[in-house]
Order: sequence, then structure tokens, then C-alpha cells
Amino acid sequence: MLARREHGRKEIHNKLLKKGCDESIAAEAVKRLEQERLVSDDRFMESLIQARRSRGYGPLRIQKELQDKGVTAEAIERWLDVSGREWLEDVRRVQRKKFGARPPKSFTERARQARFLQYRGFTYEQIQKVLNPREQE
Repeated sequence: MLARREHGRKEIHNKLLKKGCDESIAAEAVKRLEQERLVSDDRFMESLIQARRSRGYGPLRIQKELQDKGVTAEAIERWLDVSGREWLEDVRRVQRKKFGARPPKSFTERARQARFLQYRGFTYEQIQKVLNPREQE
């Protein structure tokens, strides 16, 4: 499992349980892997955040995926800055890739773009800054 990609402690533990491993053995295996530095939640989060950002996903969607994979809220808060300025560059890049460089001409088109960006996991504020640049000045 570890040869393909980084995994979190909880994710490895759950996979071992699914394979039929006893609870105590799975916990011990994860503990040993962590001691040998083969499993690291920090490396896992860094890897997942970078991979999802490069695919055009926003902070809210990444945050939800990390929660689903069993990462603690404190760790997510430490690694994922939802209000960071770099997310504005990402949302602009995603919007331009999907819809082109022109701003939306109608309310319907603007709503369609906003729904798409919201689905991708960007915050309302980030979407508004990209779709309504004049309001922010």
C-alpha cells in the first residue's frame, strides 16, 4: 500500500481491518510503521493537498476529503489555510480553464460559473472576488 502513495494512520488502520486483520494487530502495525517513519499524517496531508490543488480543487473540498480519511481537525487547520491568498490564484486558474478569460456576461452565466466553482470546493468569498472584481475595489 505504501509503495503507491502516502497514507494517513487512520487510513492504513482501516484498510488493515477491511483485509481481516485483528484490531490490536492493526494498531500495532500502524504504530510500528509510524515509528519507522513509513507512515506520516503530515506527509500524507501535504501530498493530498498538493495533488488536489493541482487538479483544481478548492480548500473546502480538500478539507472534507481529509476529514473523511480520518485526519483530525487540528491537523487540518495546521496544514490547510482556507483563507490564504494563494487560493485566489487557484480559483482564477480553474475558472479560466473551464470558462475562458472573459468575465460572465449574464447573471445566468455568472450563476453557472459560481455553482461550478462551489462544487470544486472554493469559498463564497473566493468565488465572489473572481466573478465580481469591481465590487472588491
